[in-house]
Amino acid sequence: MYAIPLTESAELRLLEPWQADEFLAHIDRARPHTDPWIPWATRSTDVASARATLQLFADKQAADAGRIYGIWLDGTLVGGVMFVQFDAERGNCEIGVWTEPAGEGQGLISAGVRHLIAYAFGERGMHRIEWWNSAGNTRSRAVAQRMGMHLDGTLRDQSLYRGVRHDMEIWSLLAHEWRGEGSGEQPKAA
Repeated sequence: MYAIPLTESAELRLLEPWQADEFLAHIDRARPHTDPWIPWATRSTDVASARATLQLFADKQAADAGRIYGIWLDGTLVGGVMFVQFDAERGNCEIGVWTEPAGEGQGLISAGVRHLIAYAFGERGMHRIEWWNSAGNTRSRAVAQRMGMHLDGTLRDQSLYRGVRHDMEIWSLLAHEWRGEGSGEQPKAA
């Protein structure tokens, strides 16, 4: 299986429907951490629904409209990064992330996001990458800031989730704002 090293003990790999059992076990560990922010995680409650989530992204990948990757630390799935949306024709995409506590604090999410940014800008010629997060999700906001993204604005009460309205922040990074070559690229200082 093709893997991209993130650290000596962590790697990035595609997540596929055949990995539904492993994905569900991970989501169950991550659930208290992800449920407040990520609606799709709440829909993976058994093997069939976990497989459906992964199949949705497999279908998106086949249509060149999205993609999902897992982050494995010492052989255990602990988080992931994804192209929530990918529109090569318009040159725009959206990146999303999630993790369980075992994957925090080691720079794994940031490393995974850098690979997606390098792929989108360097290999696919994308023009704009977006990042959406609930205004209350400070960890997600911090990743956007580390990547050198700019806050385009906040959509007040945009998202209704579990009976609560959330303000959604929209961050972006344009191709000319990213420098370097290869997957180890670093964002320009904001």
